[in-house]
Amino acid sequence: MTAARDTLPPPPVDLIDTGSALFLDADGTLLAFADDPDAVAVADGLLDTLDTLRDRLDGALALVSGRAIAGLDAIFDRPDWAAAGQHGLERRDGAGRLTTVPVDEAELARLRQTVHAVAADMPGVRVEDKSWSVALHCRERPEHEAELARRAPEIAARFPGFELQPGSYVFEFKPRGMDKGVAVAAFLASAPFAGRRPVYLGDDLTDEHAFAVVNAQGGVSIRIGSRAPSQAAFTLSSPADVHHWLDSVKARLTQGAARSQ
Repeated sequence: MTAARDTLPPPPVDLIDTGSALFLDADGTLLAFADDPDAVAVADGLLDTLDTLRDRLDGALALVSGRAIAGLDAIFDRPDWAAAGQHGLERRDGAGRLTTVPVDEAELARLRQTVHAVAADMPGVRVEDKSWSVALHCRERPEHEAELARRAPEIAARFPGFELQPGSYVFEFKPRGMDKGVAVAAFLASAPFAGRRPVYLGDDLTDEHAFAVVNAQGGVSIRIGSRAPSQAAFTLSSPADVHHWLDSVKARLTQGAARSQ
């Protein structure tokens, strides 16, 4: 485990080649954080870069997010991309097939009611309803973080079908046993990802599960930001740095394709 950010080097551009599989977290990695999760914006040029990378990788690019897939599609407008939503609870594979892990809807309804009641007692705390999971956000009112950190485990203990996933100013309750590592492993077992060297970029504690899977398969893990400890091998400081790095990867792969023609 890495103890400090300055012990991690930035990733070289040649980490990605045409034999790679690229997995990208959304918030905090591709997208700068916003107080309201619905207010995030895609930076100019990012979609063009991602489209080109996906083409050069023969489709082996996937978004892996805590957001629902419908939310990712609304933001990126790329419903043909492979994607894992709600920490792998739902997954759209390279052929566009969607699979969803079954959830006890009655238990979810009780959990949703409890979470909304907590938010009502804490002005400025937002509820994000992701259809099959639900989260409390306190980025606008960080002074509530300590209280949510105390109350969230108590809530999770009352709903055995769900587990708590803390993140950056967020406390999410998701179906038990699902995480981003499970999602990445499922992608790597099928086309177009199978047999490729995985590269994963993520910023949050939720991404550590994916780092572990990628590292075990001889891949590359890249942490965004300064959170420590981490299992990542490389670091980039912000979404803006991610965009710059991906632009450089795009330029290298595009030039390589031009030379081979």
